[in-house]
Amino acid sequence: MMIWIWIIIAVVVIFLLWIWGMYNRLIVLKNRVENGWSQIDVQLKRRADLIPNLVNTVKGYVKHEKEVLENVTKARASLVKATDIQGKAKADNQLAGALKTLFAVAEAYPNLKANENFKLMQEELAGTENKIAYSRQFYNDTVMSFNQAIQVFPTNIFARNLGFKEREFFKTEGKEREVVKVDF
Repeated sequence: MMIWIWIIIAVVVIFLLWIWGMYNRLIVLKNRVENGWSQIDVQLKRRADLIPNLVNTVKGYVKHEKEVLENVTKARASLVKATDIQGKAKADNQLAGALKTLFAVAEAYPNLKANENFKLMQEELAGTENKIAYSRQFYNDTVMSFNQAIQVFPTNIFARNLGFKEREFFKTEGKEREVVKVDF
């Protein structure tokens, strides 16, 4: 009789240890899912903060380039429109000055700082997009592990009673699947 009591106690202890291990495993998986979502959120915030800087850098570069090119274009147009010698000389001087400015800028800054900033920001944006993709993949992988853990028998019986619910995968739909067009 005493041996049966010890067997029953052993079975109960093993069962309680199994529930304890299962519960801890579900908590770990749940925390991984929450961490995965947090990582996506961090990268989305990073991208949202980076894009205005990228746009401002591009605007600044285009403005700088546009101003120099506009001066060259205006000087050239003045030269073409000029009919008398004084007009042509004046227009030629303007064009020479505008070209000197353009050559000086190109000579002094072969890779214009604004252009370098744009390249760096573009690389940062590409890196952030990659991090978002990896974060989404990590999240979906952990959601899959978590959902499988709470769906398989016999864990599913206890998981639902302990308040664990399936999580949704991070899916792209509709416009999110389309190629993004950026116009400056």
